[in-house]
Amino acid sequence: MTTALTPTAPWRATILTLYPEMFPGPLGLSLSGDALARGAWDCEARNIRDHGLGRHRSVDDTPAGGGAGMVLRCDVLAAAIDSAAAPDDPRPRLLMSPRGRPLTQARVRALAGGPGLVVVCGRFEGVDERVIAGRGLEEVSIGDYVLSGGEIAAMVLVDACVRLLPGVMGKEASGVEESFEGGRLEYPHFTRPRDWEGHSIPEVLTGGNHAAIARWRAAESLRLTRARRPDLLGPDLLAPDARKDP
Repeated sequence: MTTALTPTAPWRATILTLYPEMFPGPLGLSLSGDALARGAWDCEARNIRDHGLGRHRSVDDTPAGGGAGMVLRCDVLAAAIDSAAAPDDPRPRLLMSPRGRPLTQARVRALAGGPGLVVVCGRFEGVDERVIAGRGLEEVSIGDYVLSGGEIAAMVLVDACVRLLPGVMGKEASGVEESFEGGRLEYPHFTRPRDWEGHSIPEVLTGGNHAAIARWRAAESLRLTRARRPDLLGPDLLAPDARKDP
């Protein structure tokens, strides 16, 4: 499925997949969908099978050396990439892969600040290693687990980028005061009613002292990060009595 490019769409996502009907999918709803409808970004899904071989448009073959499963052919996938992105296309070429570098918020922010993405969605046992090097694909992982294909992972990547584009979120601060920005998890949130099932909103959040609220939020952010994601912190911040505690 392809949406028409417009001069007002500065950020373009081109998805190479065997299942183009999966797009835009969830990306066509909510914040990303509203932005897509406004032309703030573009989502183009291209079918790898259009470049398949023979009457049946074959795209895969058995792995060299034997083994289970099938592998996407380098000649077919290279043709699909070449058709989707000219050699001078400045967009990074990404391959969603469980062996890729873990996706981080810092990388997402950098990608959102560029012209867009060309994303290859793998299937079967993977893709021929030669096309990764031959077309300069950067392998990206969204977690230490394996999916049936790269499409859902590509949606995660694109959604993470699109929400950071100018004007997509209602308040720009929403993209700054959240998990992984600044290397910590986000502090807890509360809203009305003030008392619910025996639990009350922390008193500091209702007193109107903004400096005290900021200190509480910083402390809670650090506490949660220590408890749940200590890998995000340096050794000087791991101990509860660290001198740099807020």
